[in-house]
Amino acid sequence: MDSPSPTPAVLPAPGAPGSPGSPGSEPPVSRRYAWTVFALAFALMLTDFVDRQIIVATFPLLKEEWGLSDTRLGALVSVVSVTVALGALPFALVADRWSRAKSIAVMGTVWSLAAMACAMVGNYAQLLTARAAIGLGEAGYGPAGGALMAGLFPQRLRATVVGALQAAGPLGVVLGVLLGGLMVPSLGWRMTLAVFAAPGLILALLFLRVREGRTPGASPAAAAGAPPVRTRGTLAGLFRSRTAVASYLGGALQLVVLSTLYAWLPSYLTRTHDYTSAKAGAVSAAAVVAGAVGTVVLGYAADRAGAVRARRKLSLPAGLALLALALLTPAFAWVPAGPVQLVLIVAGAFAVTAAVGPVPACVMDVVDPKVRATALGMVTLIQNLFGLAVGPLLTGWLSDTLGIAAALALMPLFCAGAAASLWTASRSYERELRTDAAGDAPQAAAAL
Repeated sequence: MDSPSPTPAVLPAPGAPGSPGSPGSEPPVSRRYAWTVFALAFALMLTDFVDRQIIVATFPLLKEEWGLSDTRLGALVSVVSVTVALGALPFALVADRWSRAKSIAVMGTVWSLAAMACAMVGNYAQLLTARAAIGLGEAGYGPAGGALMAGLFPQRLRATVVGALQAAGPLGVVLGVLLGGLMVPSLGWRMTLAVFAAPGLILALLFLRVREGRTPGASPAAAAGAPPVRTRGTLAGLFRSRTAVASYLGGALQLVVLSTLYAWLPSYLTRTHDYTSAKAGAVSAAAVVAGAVGTVVLGYAADRAGAVRARRKLSLPAGLALLALALLTPAFAWVPAGPVQLVLIVAGAFAVTAAVGPVPACVMDVVDPKVRATALGMVTLIQNLFGLAVGPLLTGWLSDTLGIAAALALMPLFCAGAAASLWTASRSYERELRTDAAGDAPQAAAAL
């Protein structure tokens, strides 16, 4: 690969040479530019999860005003994940064939407008519909964003970079829970739901000026002249890899537990510990921060372990899933309320995020580079439909049936299934691992 020349920090106008959609586009980019785009993607994902999660802070008011059951409250969280799952794959296919950056701009605009609409609804059905629209807008962002990062950073950094990008999700949850707990008593639930829509809209429109990087090892000529990938063959190929299939399932089962904590921990604290909404939000935020730190630290640890032996990139998260089970179930089942319980919950929230970065990174490692966004679309579909959508709704039903403490004690059992699936994926990962044609050289700069 030719040595790249420095790229200015100013984003080129769409249609300019080297911009998405221009002939022979996706030239190498500089390290500075790659991290600039990463920062923009991180900020947008942050607002994404604030819009998605802030509804949790409004649960007590919605329950009182509309007389909602825990199952219906949980559905307000789960419906976002369902529509994300349904839209993820088709929107990822569009991103692979059109432009990942422009796809992000369109989707960010849609979910920001839907978030604003949530503040203007008149009943539960309308709120559920507006929440579904948020998920539809968010559906392709994860796949397109992850594939965009894969084209900007080398293979050896992908779990770290993707994990760091995914850490914006927990941080957005922190802001949603913490600021929501502070804002709801003074602003009411409608204004609380609306206030973060504008920043997301502005960040989304900035992506219209993002220039995409070339997939590592691919020449501009190959990128311009490569034949289109057939949809049927692409979808079949995403399930040929044993590593990918087991990773899809393991990541989803882990997210059942993670989404349960993020959706129901504030309500658990207000009901069983008599916390105010602000105090419950602050304590819950500590658990979410631990999850955000875990996403980055454990993604990096998986990269380091994988550098020694590739399979450890997935076997490490498998072991940490069992650790999360050992921490969380006792915390809710029999440890009395107090500092020890909170420490166990925070430690469990840290460990349960171990697969967030490695799963999409390993899936990208074993699929054709031309369909990375589509592969991440499949990751998003399965993780949302069988992970994020299941946790809040199932926990709400269990809470209505058994009580919220029992529900939270049972849900970590999904970590056992996650550990088994991730261990299975680790056994085939080394054999199926693809290496970039350029010998894992970054497309931007060898010094990355």
